[in-house]
Amino acid sequence: MRTRLAAAIPIAIVLALGLVATSVRPAAPSDPEEAVRAQPGPVAASAIGAPVRTDSAQGTMPLQPVAAMIDAMPARRPHGDRVRAVATLQAFAALSKASNPYLLADARLLARGLRATADRLRPQRYLTPLAWVRSRATPASAPSDAIPPEVTPRSDEAGISAEPSSRRSLVRLNLDLSGVNRSSTAYTRFKSWVDSAVNGSPGYDFHAADAAIMFLLTREVRYCTLGVNLVEAQVAAAEADIGGGGVPDVAGDSYLEVGPMIADLSTVYQTCSAHMTSAQRQRWASYAEQAVWNVWNPDRAVWGGRSSPWSGWSIDNPGNNYHYSFIEATMSWALASGSASWFDLLSRNKLPAMQAYYAKIPGGGSLEGTGYGTAQKRLFDIYGLWRKSTGQDASSSNTHARKTIDYWVHATVPSMDRFAPLGDQSRNSVPELYDYHRHLVLAARYLTMDAEARSIASWWLRSISVPQMGQGANLRYDLLLPAGSGGAPPTARYYAAQGTGHVFARSGWDTNAMWMSFVAGPYNESHAHQEQGGFTLFSRGDWLAVTENIWSHSGIQQGTETHNVLRFERSNPGASQCAAPSGDRIVHQCEPTTSTATVTPGANGALTITANLTPAYRGNPALVSWRRRVDFAGRKLTVLDNFALGSGTTAYFQVNVPVQPTIVDARTVRAGGLRIRVLQPANPQIRLVNWTTVDGDFNRGWRVDVGGSASVYQVELTEI
Repeated sequence: MRTRLAAAIPIAIVLALGLVATSVRPAAPSDPEEAVRAQPGPVAASAIGAPVRTDSAQGTMPLQPVAAMIDAMPARRPHGDRVRAVATLQAFAALSKASNPYLLADARLLARGLRATADRLRPQRYLTPLAWVRSRATPASAPSDAIPPEVTPRSDEAGISAEPSSRRSLVRLNLDLSGVNRSSTAYTRFKSWVDSAVNGSPGYDFHAADAAIMFLLTREVRYCTLGVNLVEAQVAAAEADIGGGGVPDVAGDSYLEVGPMIADLSTVYQTCSAHMTSAQRQRWASYAEQAVWNVWNPDRAVWGGRSSPWSGWSIDNPGNNYHYSFIEATMSWALASGSASWFDLLSRNKLPAMQAYYAKIPGGGSLEGTGYGTAQKRLFDIYGLWRKSTGQDASSSNTHARKTIDYWVHATVPSMDRFAPLGDQSRNSVPELYDYHRHLVLAARYLTMDAEARSIASWWLRSISVPQMGQGANLRYDLLLPAGSGGAPPTARYYAAQGTGHVFARSGWDTNAMWMSFVAGPYNESHAHQEQGGFTLFSRGDWLAVTENIWSHSGIQQGTETHNVLRFERSNPGASQCAAPSGDRIVHQCEPTTSTATVTPGANGALTITANLTPAYRGNPALVSWRRRVDFAGRKLTVLDNFALGSGTTAYFQVNVPVQPTIVDARTVRAGGLRIRVLQPANPQIRLVNWTTVDGDFNRGWRVDVGGSASVYQVELTEI
């Protein structure tokens, strides 16, 4: 093993020396996006392939300890935050092993020479333990300008304007720590989180930016030392990947993690500049610049001078969670580096596109549903960073951010621990409130100046089952985004989010209230479900009728058969239709389509919804029309369906329930605390389906099928 390792090091150095590339910059086009795309791209090649210093005076690590390190390298996880998790552990090792006599000052030798060797020696890829290397750059004092100048937000500015060059030179990444209360529980918890990391006991998914924040709050150099080591590990690992002929982790999964990874780098790059060498700054800048350039130029993306095209997924879709990551990376790097090109791309193109997109979702929430919709916490963080750094409030040009507070307050069930399960629920199939939901509402509250919305948000934040962040990686949001005190729930008992087509209603704001949700609106996102016309019913602390998706292992059961809608089955399963494999009998809902609904409130929380769901089937001849009326009043939900079928099509009214139902009589079914009574047709055909016998993805749940009609169903759902 040591023989292979010794041979790999000089080979890696030769490869690194061969990666230097030059480029010629053409005249900049007038359009900012085209200007960015016209740049040559491999700007980072010379830094990524820079020669490695191997002088013995810097303490090159002997081969035997290195071989032992390779044996101990932890395997990468296939997705998520595995890069930061492993890199974090490495950086802590650097701090805790200061007595190690074999400290390597230039980590790039280890990164390039050993990473490729480890890849060949193991069936899985490993991350070189770069942080067993202690940084040499540890000045005794912090720079006087470590905290960026404060920028007062201009609350009357609703749009984004391109700043003149003189203004841009003064705009820098601003974390705005002026409101941090150092006597608060949030501060104590956050400091303890970061201190544990510095002392060698990292929590899962520790971010370098947390160390930088603690440095700004305390001016203690040890925090910058940790932050620099963490980012150095990220950059050196990327150099190793590129030097070995591959692509860095920042490009993984269509650049999904580019946002948090480059944000970490940018925050430390600006905050801890005096604790870095000039060579480090150049290497980090080259890496960040290349990553951001590749995001917006998928067909021309390069690493190390080699073509590395990627799909370009969602670079032009402001409503997608990937897009938030792309904007986060671009914004954080633009502000930290002072790049006029990236600043212009954001101010003239990307942020206006976001504003235009969310202006079409005036009621708040996400077209992706409530699972992936929590990613809007990143959207609101982007708005917040831009406002703190430039003084421009990108969120105030429309009502989306403010109305998202109303959306989530009403989407939360009366027991204040769960929420409406709309769309994919891939993180946790059961829709339980988590840190991400708290973060989202904290960020929305920070953005709005509406006193009523802030009051409602404060009430919700102190009433939910997550009164403070539970995971260390999220503690910064309790520190930086105040929850306020007091507050009161809304006076309205229903909420209709016009942009998403999601409707929520309840009998009251007490914890034992009955609550329902309904969907009729746009269906145009990949994480949304075929649930147009679907309803959910909750009462006295538990689900009465709910999508079967929440009882799946995957959380991504999107078909109509798992939702509380009419199910249409055709006699010609071989006929072509949208989103369906050959031979599928079920008639599918299609994207992009838009169903419509009219919501009419009544007295004491009563509500009537009249919806046209026909458009969701996009002209499929198996269905002529479907209209659904839902009446919610007196702790009862009554559903009336009128429909016209194509030749050979059969319609079933279906209700998915969490417990095994029993047939009481020819018209009545009982499922736990729910009674289902068929009012029309006169002679219904009732069948019970155990989902665990249908698909191994389901761990519980039943479906009540009602058949026997070719034109109308009317069903009453009440609690027992």
